[in-house]
Amino acid sequence: MSGSLLDADAVIGCPHGGRVAPATTHSGGVRLAGAAVATAAHSYVVTGCPHTVDGVPAPCVTARWTADGTGVTVDGRPVLLDTSAAQCFSAALVPQGPPVLQAAQRKVTVR
Repeated sequence: MSGSLLDADAVIGCPHGGRVAPATTHSGGVRLAGAAVATAAHSYVVTGCPHTVDGVPAPCVTARWTADGTGVTVDGRPVLLDTSAAQCFSAALVPQGPPVLQAAQRKVTVR
């Protein structure tokens, strides 16, 4: 399994153009270029999603990642990679599609 590490500076959007940002502070001892590495312990919120269904607003409000079983951890939590499974959700927890990653950090390969 391989992929690029997600960190606090990753530029992420919902599939409709909203902005995905950490809802919890990225902390811990592992940093890339000064930004904390994201782990499965972090949660994300979506703002500015314009999505509608039949003219009714149905914006993405959260994004959730499922950490891969890479065995790589930070503070005991699995790291998130750009290849990790992810989904954006509405307030009613309806899946809205995967987040769009525009920038990530260094490549990691786990064997």
